[in-house]
Amino acid sequence: MPTTESNGITLNYTDSGGDGRAVVLIHGWPLSGASWSEQVPAFTEAGYRVITYDRRGFGASGKEPSYDYDTFAEDLAGLLDHLDVIDATIIGFSMGGGEVARYLGTRGSERIRSAVFAGAVPPYLLKTDDNPDGGLGDEDIAGMQQGASDDRAGFLDGFTKDFFSANGELRVTEAQRQEALALAEPADQEALLACIDAFGRTDFREDLARIDVPTLVIHGDADAIVPFEVSGKRIAETVTDAELHVVAGGPHGFNVSHADEFNRVVLEFLKK
Repeated sequence: MPTTESNGITLNYTDSGGDGRAVVLIHGWPLSGASWSEQVPAFTEAGYRVITYDRRGFGASGKEPSYDYDTFAEDLAGLLDHLDVIDATIIGFSMGGGEVARYLGTRGSERIRSAVFAGAVPPYLLKTDDNPDGGLGDEDIAGMQQGASDDRAGFLDGFTKDFFSANGELRVTEAQRQEALALAEPADQEALLACIDAFGRTDFREDLARIDVPTLVIHGDADAIVPFEVSGKRIAETVTDAELHVVAGGPHGFNVSHADEFNRVVLEFLKK
């Protein structure tokens, strides 16, 4: 697969090419760009130029720090510059929603037509005095890091079960869950731990308030990793004129478990 130097890092990416409008897919933690396998064929068939990439520290991209959202947004900017992407829709799943928010909040919308937040972490996961509706306490973030540090394999095994489960029931095949575990395998350990801190503690509220492009928020109502009430609902309330679609019974990994509905809703949004 092709690579590019972006913001001091080598990014591994895929680009379907063609003359269609660009759709840039930004993956969640602790996966890679290959986690969009249910979306790439559908969006490509619909005529879009589909671009995926591995976040620094994950997949086949470079493993050099820093692992923070200002850096991640600049990595994305470098990729868009390299590919000369304009009039693009950027779609961020889970942790990837942070790149969408921070990019638009700092870089603006010159290259961007629209945005999608899918099971995304904004506006702010950490519970603080001025953010009582956050979903994670300091002890939760520390516990995740401790678990991933002490027993990475065991932690990720449990995490992927929760990732794809709704109301305690796995909503994908065991083979699909194992595929996700395999995508996490190349992740650098330092990146794995640092990104827990990044998505758990980064405040995107000001970024969301600056978004000035059409925005879709799509979220599963049974998300056990990033609950709808903590994130998707609040994103839709914050971004001006955002559209909201709630996937009934959708777990966190609903782009796989509910791929048909996910793709249909996003493709309808892309036509606008």
